[in-house]
Amino acid sequence: MERTIFRTVRKSVAALAAVSLLSVTVACSSTPSNEAQDGPVEIRFSWWGNEGRAQLTTKAIAEFEAANPDIKVKPEYGDISGYFDKLATQVAANDAPDVITMGGAYPAEYANRGALLDLSEVSESLDLSAMDPGALENGQVQGTQYGVSTGANALAIVVNPAVFAAAGVPLPDDSTWSWDDFAKTAADITAKSPKGTYGTATVLTHDSLDAFARQRGESLYTQDGRLGLDKDTVQDYFDFSLKLSESGAAPNASETVEKLNVSTEQTLMGMGQAGMMLTWSNSLSALSKASGADLELLKLPGETPTAGIWLQSSQFYTLSARSKHPEAAAKLVDFLVNKESAAKIIQSDRGVPSNSGMRTAIQDLLTPQGKVEAEYIDQIGKMDFAPTYIGPTGSTAVSEITARMNTDVLFKRLSPEKAAEQWISESNAAIGK
Repeated sequence: MERTIFRTVRKSVAALAAVSLLSVTVACSSTPSNEAQDGPVEIRFSWWGNEGRAQLTTKAIAEFEAANPDIKVKPEYGDISGYFDKLATQVAANDAPDVITMGGAYPAEYANRGALLDLSEVSESLDLSAMDPGALENGQVQGTQYGVSTGANALAIVVNPAVFAAAGVPLPDDSTWSWDDFAKTAADITAKSPKGTYGTATVLTHDSLDAFARQRGESLYTQDGRLGLDKDTVQDYFDFSLKLSESGAAPNASETVEKLNVSTEQTLMGMGQAGMMLTWSNSLSALSKASGADLELLKLPGETPTAGIWLQSSQFYTLSARSKHPEAAAKLVDFLVNKESAAKIIQSDRGVPSNSGMRTAIQDLLTPQGKVEAEYIDQIGKMDFAPTYIGPTGSTAVSEITARMNTDVLFKRLSPEKAAEQWISESNAAIGK
């Protein structure tokens, strides 16, 4: 997601396209009323995640309901693998949850299709004044606030020092290491570990393509909504992915596909069978719990001389433009991001809080892994990195294109060069360029 553990979201593009019908429907509908609701109301709140997240969120909901007895919250959650497929169907059927958790380019995707509420319309119930400016900008689409950041997040290499030690491979220096160093280290771990344990749990993700581009002074998207990277960068990305698989540094094609969109507990890192995993920093606590190991975070390889990393909102809380109870929904979001009682329950599960007061409130409560996540985000925040541009309408399909092309490369149905050409062509078509 999360920008979660996985952002290789396999979703129905056709279902999402149906949401475009709302751009006409919503435009013709009346603006949601900001007047107080009479009597008890029920709102629906959707999110994705594991059982641990569900338990924390349910506890926070109970606190909210105790403070707001006239509002009942119906939770809707599940694994990320089917989350956005279900959401696209719900929105197209005018049956969207009132509060919708989103990630990546989805806020822009749905906002541009008229499915999300302009949060200025519920400003009396949702106070965003304490949010970090950068976090606020992450939730804006063309200057309009549609999303509220749940917390900060960044790409990282999660490492299991115990696997390194068992293989007799030293931990790398993340201030200097390159992608070649990453590949060699991963291959060494696989070669010196029991069968079924790999140096890296995955090959590459859609997010690592973004980092690849940024390290070359390019970007996945430009400010005006076009692709910002060239064919050579995409080809090198697929070349490297294939190299990891062929060398044994990462699982082979079949094993890689089997591990797409699995739960935290089913990942190789979660099972203690990987030395490294490229994922999002807020995955550390869940992966540590699943593996039973003290995992650590390293910066991405290849960050010198040009940084490819960036601070990203882990997720966003958004409101449906068709909600019958927008003020009640806004009160829930306000509670989740601005109230200490909620912050002390959720802590860093959805990223390091974007409200400085909430960061202070949870500082002494964080688990050792939570503190590592917070320290990592603080370290990344001090780096000089290029701006990040939210993906244009259609960009959510690009992550699926990346996953599909990468699978074809791993199974050798396409060469890295042909995959790069096809990726450029299909991605341009997806974003209408």
